Amino acid sequence: MRVVLKSNDPVLLNFAEVLLKDAGIAATVLDGAMSVLEGSVGVLPRRLVVGEADEAAARSLLAAGLGAAALEPGP
Repeated sequence: MRVVLKSNDPVLLNFAEVLLKDAGIAATVLDGAMSVLEGSVGVLPRRLVVGEADEAAARSLLAAGLGAAALEPGP
């Protein structure tokens, strides 16, 4: 799994996840339950991950939909 996006913004994460799903790319949001540990302050970012084989397509799609500045640096 490769991290393509980190954010504290649940709307941005959901939008990115839907963009990928509509393109047929499986994506998972990790660390969603960390808010219980941090007291719901929103300090710890959630990570959007995709499979290694889908990373390039996911990055291209998210760069077009969200802007390249929103993405995590790639390998």
